Amino acid sequence: MPRQKIIASIDAGSSKIATVVASMEEGEEKIRVLGSASIPSRGIKKGNIVTIDDATNAIIESVEATERMAGYNISQVIVGVNGSHIVSQNSRGVVAIADPQNEITPEDVTRVVEAAKAVSLPANREIVDVVTRSFTIDGQEGIADPIGMSGVRLEVETHIVTASVPAIKNLTKCVRETGANIVALVAGGSAAAQTVLTDTEKELGAVMVDIGGGTTSVVIYADGAPVYTSVLPIGARNVTNDLAVGLRVPIDEAEKIKIHLGKKPVEKKNKAEMEEEREDKKSSRPTGADDVMDLAEIGVKADTKTVSRRTLIEGIVRPRLNEIFEKVGEEIKASGQAGLTPAGLILCGGGALTVGVEESVKRTLSLPVKISSARNIAGLIDDLVSPEFAAACGLVEYAFYREIELGKGRSFPRIAGVMQKIPVRGLVERSVDLIKSLLP
Repeated sequence: MPRQKIIASIDAGSSKIATVVASMEEGEEKIRVLGSASIPSRGIKKGNIVTIDDATNAIIESVEATERMAGYNISQVIVGVNGSHIVSQNSRGVVAIADPQNEITPEDVTRVVEAAKAVSLPANREIVDVVTRSFTIDGQEGIADPIGMSGVRLEVETHIVTASVPAIKNLTKCVRETGANIVALVAGGSAAAQTVLTDTEKELGAVMVDIGGGTTSVVIYADGAPVYTSVLPIGARNVTNDLAVGLRVPIDEAEKIKIHLGKKPVEKKNKAEMEEEREDKKSSRPTGADDVMDLAEIGVKADTKTVSRRTLIEGIVRPRLNEIFEKVGEEIKASGQAGLTPAGLILCGGGALTVGVEESVKRTLSLPVKISSARNIAGLIDDLVSPEFAAACGLVEYAFYREIELGKGRSFPRIAGVMQKIPVRGLVERSVDLIKSLLP
């Protein structure tokens, strides 16, 4: 009988905290989602923990909501690391094969990867992920899997992602209060790229941009592996702030306006009319009566009853989007991959739903663009088939496909969870909640 592995992911972002618990049996191609939850973020700004207690409570709330939905006690989690402190570098390792008369073994691969990881880092930085790009055996380059091959000298090219030690410690402290064991920390952008990019896009060369609430992650792929990773301290929340200032409304009201602008209008026109106005829709430039937006209809209380969609889009939203993608362009140039990404730019994250985002990419970067979400998931995915949950889904996919050691790795039904270790924090409250759940 195939062994089933169960693991959860926590993506603690600036705007929301998303938790996903999923399973995968040996031989399956897709991950089966058992439960998920998303709550507004607290205590986190630009991807970094700024208030330990608020962030901890929000993470616990998200985890417990996911446990109730899935009916499992989450014991293993993979956690996404966000924030502009994330940087990357490429490194090369070289070792002599232990027994040149025989084949290359997994131990040889482990040794050469460890050699590549031996890079000089400041005391306040830590490696969070190492991706092998390609191997070289006795001068033969471009080898994907050297195990079983023969040779004398083994080399590897790796992509190393590092993060701030204090930021990691703060995040892990918050997550451990849930009682779950952290099996790995992975950069949120790397996780999102895992699930939104196709193998063809990775091989051709592509730029993955995950626009979150407070940060924007950029991951550039070439020849099937990442070559550059960075995080910008700007995100979709900046668009919301601009709307709030421009319309003189609270942040929550500005968020409603931004979401409403991004919604596609319901089509009630015949094919001829649709063909005639296709260009107008692509450019997101409403005309006539469609240009007037009644704020009261979307639940926004403001001194101004109506506003012009065109004014909001072209006067407030688009300039900020252009600024974001200009900074993305600077990252592409810094990576040395400018002009080497024919697959174009793939967008995900909640900010990818902002009105006019595709047109802004085309005008600013002159790259083909598409909006993508998690691909290799099944099960309870109604709430997850959206670009904003790409990182949360990508984390569990990252865990399964990178074969992270899960230890016991098997979650238990809630009744069996009585025998599980209960965390010290909130001992009484969690015990009472558990007893209530078992009562008729």
